[in-house]
Amino acid sequence: MLSPFAHTIPPVSSPVPSPGDANRWPPQVKFIVGNEACERYSFYGMKGILAGYITGEVIRGGLGLSKDTATEWIHLFIMANYFMPLFGAWVSDRLWGRYKTILWISLSYCLGHGVLACSEFTDSVQTKSWLLWAGLALIAFGAGGIKPCVSAFMGDQFKEGQNRLYQKAYAAFYFSINFGSFFSFLTIPFIAKTAGYGWAFGVPGVLMGLATLIFWLGRKRYLMVPPARETRTAGFFAVFFAALANRQSGRGFWEGARAKYTADEVSAAQSVLPVLSVFVLIPPFWAMFDQHSSTWILQAKDMVPFKLTDTYSIGGEEMQSLNPLLVMILVPLLTGVLYPLFGKLVTPLRRIGLGMFIAGASYVAVAWLQQRIVAGEKLSVLWQSLPYLILTTAEVLVSTTGLEFAYTQAAKSMKSTIMSFWLLTVAAGNGLVVLITKFGGGHAAGDASVTPGRFMLYALMTFGVSAVFVFVAMLYRYRDNQSPAKN
Repeated sequence: MLSPFAHTIPPVSSPVPSPGDANRWPPQVKFIVGNEACERYSFYGMKGILAGYITGEVIRGGLGLSKDTATEWIHLFIMANYFMPLFGAWVSDRLWGRYKTILWISLSYCLGHGVLACSEFTDSVQTKSWLLWAGLALIAFGAGGIKPCVSAFMGDQFKEGQNRLYQKAYAAFYFSINFGSFFSFLTIPFIAKTAGYGWAFGVPGVLMGLATLIFWLGRKRYLMVPPARETRTAGFFAVFFAALANRQSGRGFWEGARAKYTADEVSAAQSVLPVLSVFVLIPPFWAMFDQHSSTWILQAKDMVPFKLTDTYSIGGEEMQSLNPLLVMILVPLLTGVLYPLFGKLVTPLRRIGLGMFIAGASYVAVAWLQQRIVAGEKLSVLWQSLPYLILTTAEVLVSTTGLEFAYTQAAKSMKSTIMSFWLLTVAAGNGLVVLITKFGGGHAAGDASVTPGRFMLYALMTFGVSAVFVFVAMLYRYRDNQSPAKN
């Protein structure tokens, strides 16, 4: 359950600290780390029970809808959640700055959880459905709006010369993300089963309220970076549309913007498009990755839960905790051992291409499990550990590396913009799931999204895109004029 921000955002240029400050942890960082742990617990705890809620029996508080409907609704929500960073980045960079954007948009986040919790007060499936949609819309607006801001705000708190502390702070930030999501997957499904969905949606709301409070408590200590409207720096879209409107035959695309904007502003905008040429091939990866919150849970409903105690069992919803647990193991293993071992052979673009191919392999494993289920075998849910291990390995290769690549290739003034585009690839991937589920045909009962054939379709699609990615990587030229042969 990687944050796409961890270890990737360089701190802004700040005054050089005194010798004593260079080794002193900025005290305000603890508020940001605490906020992130609570926020991620609330988000993943809520998202992790959606599949069970939408397809669950009405008599047990669920909506009683089909697997395909659950898949569509969940991925529409995720798509909206990752589309909203475009808005959040614009508000942060152009208007409010990061602190105000995070604080005020978080209130929508809290309200969304409250609306979901109100499902406890009605027995009408139609009313529950409307509450679900309203709550998810508010959460998508809130969670998506703050995504491009929180970790960048963390980087703002460090001064030049504090690089060692900066790396440790992002390690803590990254750990808090996985810590929060790990425990949410283990506890929220249990609350849903024992106390009902009203409480299961309400507890994440309480944690989000706590996250907002923790963030607010640090308000007098934060270092604030002014938004671009105060620094009068042009954004990507302003430069891009100026270049587009003033194109002239025989001149380069960006030349049309030079009459209105400075050389630095044009150069910063130029840094974005080459990165997007890589990003455009990433959505199929996210189409597969985010299904561990939908089709993988729905697959597990036909598997045998693993009983830990008389009152607690590991089912499909709890199995999601394996992802953040594996992330916390694999990241230090890959970044600390394997990457240094292979040196220049594991360049960023090669890591991404390998990760996408591995992600396809995880769906071959899922299709194999589904085929055995269809044949009548009673499989333990622990069999899903195999595809989880494969997919999480792919996640580490693609997610952390993708942002490392983007942030080294984008100009400093375009950091939030690049982040919003990265998150837009997640939105596109989930939109792809919605389209395939909606128009892919299949099972008359509305269960085509959880079939061996559908899982193999995703695997083959990703294998094909991985091959194209290798070709694009060979042609890509880094901003430091690195030879494409080294990509």
